[in-house]
Amino acid sequence: MHIHKFEKIWLILGTVTLVAFLSTIGIQAFTSPDHAPPSDLTTIEPEEVETTAPFDEPGLKKVGENEYELVMILQSFGFTPGEVEIPQGAKVKFIVTSIDVVHGFEVAGTNINMMVTPGHINSMTYTFDEKGSFLILCNEYCGIGHHYMSAELEVK
Repeated sequence: MHIHKFEKIWLILGTVTLVAFLSTIGIQAFTSPDHAPPSDLTTIEPEEVETTAPFDEPGLKKVGENEYELVMILQSFGFTPGEVEIPQGAKVKFIVTSIDVVHGFEVAGTNINMMVTPGHINSMTYTFDEKGSFLILCNEYCGIGHHYMSAELEVK
């Protein structure tokens, strides 16, 4: 089979480019520490969530001037607490975990979006600059009552 000279050059160039691209991705995937999951690496026993601090007292706590921590527990088809009021302009650190299955934690209208797995504590910080109502919802299918899983966050 005869292959034209320029066609051979393009085949060799394409193969070399493909190998270089895949090598670069492979080296970065296995050597770079920046590809860790976007959550804390703190773990907790899922059976002991409700007796372990800070999840033994879920809710909003003031930790500084206009800074708060919101500790939430996610369980089948609900959030604890289900309703939260936050002052306008507050910087809030969300600390969440799950006691049963994988859930999603999303505050609609913001960039707060975490996958919450049992045995892991996730956290994210967000500043609420404007007043309004925000819907907190589970965006991972967690069971037959998944569509009932929501909470309300009011910024006043």
